[in-house]
Amino acid sequence: MKKGLLIAMLALVAASFVFANGSGEESASGETKKIYFWHAFSDAPRSGWIQDRANEFNASQSEFEIVVEAKGSYRDTLQAAVLADKQGAAPHIVQVFEVGSQLAFDTGVFMPIGEIGSFDTSDYIEPVLNYYTLNGKVNSIPFNSSSPVLYINKDKLVEAGFDAEYDPMTYGEVIEVLEAAKAKGVEGAKFSMNLHGWFFEQWMAEQGADLVNMGNGRDGRATETLLTSDAAMNIANFMSELAAKDLYTYTGKLEDWGGSDAIFQEGQAMFHVTSTADIGNISSAVEGKFALGVGYLPIADGAERNGTVIGGASVWIAKNHDMDELTAARDFVLYMTNTENMVSWHKLTGYYPVRKSSIDALKAEGWFDSDANQIVAFNQLMETKTNKATAGAVAGTLTDNRTIVEEALQKIIQGADVASTLAEAKVLSDAKLAEYNANF
Repeated sequence: MKKGLLIAMLALVAASFVFANGSGEESASGETKKIYFWHAFSDAPRSGWIQDRANEFNASQSEFEIVVEAKGSYRDTLQAAVLADKQGAAPHIVQVFEVGSQLAFDTGVFMPIGEIGSFDTSDYIEPVLNYYTLNGKVNSIPFNSSSPVLYINKDKLVEAGFDAEYDPMTYGEVIEVLEAAKAKGVEGAKFSMNLHGWFFEQWMAEQGADLVNMGNGRDGRATETLLTSDAAMNIANFMSELAAKDLYTYTGKLEDWGGSDAIFQEGQAMFHVTSTADIGNISSAVEGKFALGVGYLPIADGAERNGTVIGGASVWIAKNHDMDELTAARDFVLYMTNTENMVSWHKLTGYYPVRKSSIDALKAEGWFDSDANQIVAFNQLMETKTNKATAGAVAGTLTDNRTIVEEALQKIIQGADVASTLAEAKVLSDAKLAEYNANF
């Protein structure tokens, strides 16, 4: 396996991160050993929550100190960790986004979590654990997990002549409601969505369709993207129809999470698709403005609902450290993601708590009874079928693939031909995949 080119590619934009905080320093004999945790959260609530867990763990023993550092975006964090390892200064713990899993695996930097003592997987939600299982091994510990849902402005829905609890389940139903609202002069009769490849991946899975060949990369290394399949055409045609009928709105930027949320929160759209992790933030932002509903992710007409793919990230352990440090790193991550802490994490953020015991605890205290929107998100997750489509695609170039898909969809909503645009995207994505695979 040739990792030189791969590591060089990852290192290209990461050089400024490596020694900024002195990671990799050896502790003097008898002193507390530092365990470095690099993550990708820049906001105070989530990064503060992680720091609080580190403080608790540090106070519980004196041999190790967890040092938490934010390293920028998900891409930046993984790139910085790989470069740091190459230079002998790798952090111990790294938060890796879901589509970076194959890339993280291929670098050879990380150790499967099951090889550091015992790792009991029985308490983890199956759809979550399913994603992070590669080659029959669970390589990382699930942490912040989410999936997309439909956010609904109930006031606009009623104004358009529909029941406040109506939940459009298909593309056709979404368009039907929006056209009816537009005909009645409802302001903001629009569908809003951040133009992000993650949603394309979710809609592929909902149709039971793979994103790449070789069983979505689960049966062997993927060699081809499936961007011209019937499922892919269904998605692109939906976006094309929305745009052609002036029913779609976004900021004009790719991957603009905050800007897209703002469109919905300010009442400029009736329907909005984004992550379950935003239920808390969006609920707070629209309080007093309009009644908020949450529904299942709408799927292609005629498709049998198959389920969503877990998004978010997991936590990986870098292997080039002494075993006592690796064990301490694992122990901290297991503490951070234990039953009680996953309850706290879910309440703060809206991310799934990933543990069955955490869900049981939330149900026992009546959490879901007080927030119907949260139970919709959980029901969608728990009804997800376990198969290769919902396990999610595994390939080393999925981040590049996302960008290519986003650019293709942007062309389509601007009027480009659907079939030829997807064909072009497939050529570009397959070329990236072939270049990557040539290193192995």
